[in-house]
Amino acid sequence: MISAIAKPAASVPVFRATDLVVEHGVNVGDELSFAAELIPDDIYWMADGAERIRIEIETAEGGAIRIGPDTEVGTPGHAPHLDSCLTFMAETGETSEVLVLVEVDAAGHAARVYALPLVPLRPRTDYRLVGIDTEGAARRFAEVACVSFTRGTRITMGSGLQKPIEELEVGDRVLTRDDGVQEVRWIGHSTVRATGEFAPVLIRAGTLNNENDLVVSPDHRLFIYQRADALGVGRPELLVRVRHLLNGETITRLDGGFVEYYQLLFDRHQIIYAEGIAAETLLVDTRTRAALPPELDARLAAALPSHGKAAHLDFEVQESVLKRPDVARLLRAASEG
Repeated sequence: MISAIAKPAASVPVFRATDLVVEHGVNVGDELSFAAELIPDDIYWMADGAERIRIEIETAEGGAIRIGPDTEVGTPGHAPHLDSCLTFMAETGETSEVLVLVEVDAAGHAARVYALPLVPLRPRTDYRLVGIDTEGAARRFAEVACVSFTRGTRITMGSGLQKPIEELEVGDRVLTRDDGVQEVRWIGHSTVRATGEFAPVLIRAGTLNNENDLVVSPDHRLFIYQRADALGVGRPELLVRVRHLLNGETITRLDGGFVEYYQLLFDRHQIIYAEGIAAETLLVDTRTRAALPPELDARLAAALPSHGKAAHLDFEVQESVLKRPDVARLLRAASEG
């Protein structure tokens, strides 16, 4: 069933621009727009009943970013342009960041505008626009795309020993599924609010044959080898995003507080072992590159083409195949044989 296999792509949850409208200020009555048309101190409201929709973003040949064929909104083939990162302040003093994406058609005209809140926005709440950043938006967008492990996650080393990720150093030798023992080239570390798109996912011990609880970023992909084709996809190898496995019991969101995220970079996109589960490392592409330090640019210029060519990237399963309450149990049983 080839149609069950997804092309390597990422989907991000957005709101339509019409869901955020100026209630008080210079642009009263106007919907959210790009930076050049925004006025600081305007107050926005989130529309009642506003629903998040997913826009699929894929990297085309040559590194260009475009909207993918399985998107829920927008026109496949159009280019999503990252316009700005906006900072809003509620009456409580709490700040929220929102990325503005502009869909550009083949003629170079703006077709639609979308809002990607990095933390949840509440309806019937005044949000005053207090910041418009057109330079740091790419980095914030990249941070959403970076797959990350959390503090305490044990990584299997080349020696077979397991080491907490926060104790790893550049040059350490880690066991990979496809290329044996490989050296870590870079380690990223950040502490963010564990909410919205940054809220991690907990996979309880034993759920997918993991030795201990595993906590990863929501778009992290796990590699699963089926000894029996439990999902009927026609191949034993699968890549599955953890957010597609949420069941409210053994695989849940950890929403609230703060989370420490770690990213591991190798010369190639790799599958390594975290708490005994085969899981991906950071994939460098035109989205995630902005999250990396400038001093890596020379090395990455050579590494970037090979990162997107790993054979296992063809094994990602579409979300529709995983929409069943018992999918975690099926995957565990299938991997045991």
